[in-house]
Amino acid sequence: MTDSPASPAPLADPHLVYDPLAGDGPKDVVILGSTGSIGTQAIDLVLRHPDRFRVTALSANGARPALLAEQAHRLRARTVAVAREDAVPALREALTALYGASEPQPEIVAGPDAAAQLAASDCHTVLNGITGSIGLAPTLAALEAGRTLALANKESLIVGGPLVKALAKPGQIIPVDSEHAALFQALAAGTRADVRKLVVTASGGPFRGRTRAELADVTVEDALAHPTWAMGPVITINSATLVNKGLEVIEAHLLYDIPFDRIEVVVHPQSYVHSMVEFTDGSTIAQATPPDMRGPIAIGLGWPERVPDAAPAFDWSKASTWEFLPLDDEAFPSVNLARHVGRLAGTAPAVFNAANEECVEAFRSGALPFNGIMETVTRVVEEHGTPVTGTSLTVSDVLEAETWARARARALTDRTAEARA
Repeated sequence: MTDSPASPAPLADPHLVYDPLAGDGPKDVVILGSTGSIGTQAIDLVLRHPDRFRVTALSANGARPALLAEQAHRLRARTVAVAREDAVPALREALTALYGASEPQPEIVAGPDAAAQLAASDCHTVLNGITGSIGLAPTLAALEAGRTLALANKESLIVGGPLVKALAKPGQIIPVDSEHAALFQALAAGTRADVRKLVVTASGGPFRGRTRAELADVTVEDALAHPTWAMGPVITINSATLVNKGLEVIEAHLLYDIPFDRIEVVVHPQSYVHSMVEFTDGSTIAQATPPDMRGPIAIGLGWPERVPDAAPAFDWSKASTWEFLPLDDEAFPSVNLARHVGRLAGTAPAVFNAANEECVEAFRSGALPFNGIMETVTRVVEEHGTPVTGTSLTVSDVLEAETWARARARALTDRTAEARA
């Protein structure tokens, strides 16, 4: 199967700046997923640069109301949102404990649509740091409202690619994933016509160098022991299976309109080079920093300006060795499967992502072995058949495909668990 022709312009282009609300003073920012890894690091960056950024609203799922209240108080946010309505009493109590009697407390918004409501609120930039495909609605809301979107929620682009592309204006999306922020910066070195290929780097996760047979009995604790990055459990396990890298290949294709056969994955254990662009003259431009997400977050929030001291820099006076190794597709079949569903397009990536999320939870609960994650995801993708594609794709199509994929993945994992019992 060959790749379809590239569309007229990429979603993310470092040569274009979408800034309809440009003005003096700090940028007003909404942070979605504020109590997660991306959100907490973004808040650290904002607090160190109050002259550049001002947070107007925060959203979280509601599992950590005390932290959310503390963030709102420190940032003087006008609005806080929680996806879980049952978290409102605890959040209100935490806010009351922090705010003085004369201090106005932030407005509380609750429910499954709360994050999307904040994404469309009055601000300059929306940082979507939500994990999972539930980030799609806020992504669409931010784009439709004309906000600059700093996108860390790769799943929303992957499952809703055509929907996102239909709404996004040139330069409106700034990628926040370390790999895509690296590609974004490296692409500034040439024109689109100069690009030969994108090279996405992977740390290899905790199981780099192991064969498929050696992965059969690894534990959840083993999978969560990532050698270089501190992330949430779902993303960390996705890094262990390299599903995360497969999703990033699809995301790179959608962001930069480079065909899949010109997007390569290489293993780089040190995680210093976050990705590279090879140009037609033979030059390769690499973006490198020590592993720290505050750098990519600063690109997402600050572009086209750079934020001073956003993240640590290398000490070039010290010797170091950087390795680059080929990917073992037999031990880690997720990247090739991701290329396959990316080429199918339409609802296929949503099925892949939803099935994987269910299988990761099954692995975490002990119902599925590590290798069973990709075995089950592959079967669900195969059973899905021909995806809904083209201009007929709707949000309802994506949600329906996800619902089917989750149900089918659960049925298959239940059967596996019974067979292992």
